[in-house]
Amino acid sequence: MSRIGKRPITIPKGVEVKIQDDIIAIKGPKGSLERRVHPSVTLNIDSGRIVASVADQTKESRACHGLFRALVANMVTGVTNGFERALDIVGVGYRAELKDRIAVFHLGYSHPINFELPKGIDAKVDKTKITLSSIDKELLGKTAAKIRSFRSPEPYKGKGIKYAEETIRRKAGKAGAAK
Repeated sequence: MSRIGKRPITIPKGVEVKIQDDIIAIKGPKGSLERRVHPSVTLNIDSGRIVASVADQTKESRACHGLFRALVANMVTGVTNGFERALDIVGVGYRAELKDRIAVFHLGYSHPINFELPKGIDAKVDKTKITLSSIDKELLGKTAAKIRSFRSPEPYKGKGIKYAEETIRRKAGKAGAAK
């Protein structure tokens, strides 16, 4: 049995949880989310807590047990507090700007990159710092990874788009340049 899957999820005040068939819907002060639950996992609400359990002990259902418990916990956290992800743009002349729902990136290419933010993602742009926020952690991570992929950080000068908490392992470069 999954160690993570066994833990119950406490439902904070102001959060409403509905489970119908194989769909869980969670509504809170920041918004609402819903997700289809895998058939091998059952979710129950008892005394202000959500408990995940599995019908059988097959390898697939044990794997889904912890996964869906974590996904539901992220949904509860998202509708109460939300999630944020910060990205830094490093490089001379590299910058970003926000026009309505379109983020425009100037990353040293011959053309700017226009990226339309997905529904449910809010962004704050301060030239070289991008802060994404959302109630859906999965969508936030995918969007941040997509933005990072426009110009991944390179190991020699560290130029590119990186996560704020990420450290880039630097390489030395050519040995002949030191002489």
